[in-house]
Parts: sequence; C-alpha cells; structure tokens
Amino acid sequence: MKNIFKLFVFVVLLNSCTQKTKPINLTYVKLEIVKAEKDFEKLVSQKGIAEGFYQFADSNAVIKRERDTLIIGKNNIKNYYLKPKYQNATITWTPESVTVSNGGDMASSYGKYIWTSKDASGKEQVSKGVFHTVWKKQKDGSWKYIWD
Repeated sequence: MKNIFKLFVFVVLLNSCTQKTKPINLTYVKLEIVKAEKDFEKLVSQKGIAEGFYQFADSNAVIKRERDTLIIGKNNIKNYYLKPKYQNATITWTPESVTVSNGGDMASSYGKYIWTSKDASGKEQVSKGVFHTVWKKQKDGSWKYIWD
C-alpha cells in the first residue's frame, strides 16, 4: 500500500510540473496574418518589390515565377527582383482567406493581386491573378513567408 501511495504522489507531482500549454486563439492568428500581408504590401510600395520580398522572406523561402521557375532563399529572391524589368513595377494585393494550423505556427493566405509594369515601349501593362502564400511563425513571434 505504501508503494501505491508513493506512486500516486509521484504521478501527481509529475503532472503538476509539466508545462501547460494555453490554447491557441486561431482568430487572433488570422488577424496577425492579415496584418503581415498588409505590412508586406506597404513595404513593397515604399521600398520596392526586391526589398519587400526580401524583408518578409524566411531564410529558406521559395517563390514560383514564370515558366514554373523556383527561386530558393531570400537572397536569391531579392536578386531576382533587382532585375531591371522589376524596377518600375508595382504590385497590390488583398488577402481574401487565411487558414491557420492547429498549432498556430503555420498559416496560408490567398487572394487577388494586381501587377502593373511598363513594356519596352513604355506602355503600361496590368496583370491580375490570385496569389497563395504560406507563412511560418518565427522564433521572435514575427511571420515570414516560406512559399509565394
């Protein structure tokens, strides 16, 4: 009987020492992603596409661009957007849907974008489409994209 009591006390103590995780507020996380999207878009409009895509990229981020080309890593993404054809381009977007992982550390968003640039003759070209971004929460609590 003593051993059973000791075991019971041990289990109670062990249980009280384990770290309790507080529930994730998924609605709040969705709002964080919408804010990250808007901050990302604002930085792109203020500092340019290359800098915006660089600052919001996870170090191992991947973007898929023309002809299904994958650009891997935030430095390569910045170099990609430093090409002359992107220097006068602008992009705006609006997230329409955000999905968050149960753990609250991953999310994806999608919505519509408008890309505006000028062709070789200086004529404005407008492209519209749908974007899809996958976000990963960083150790410092910020959100960076890992896929765009």
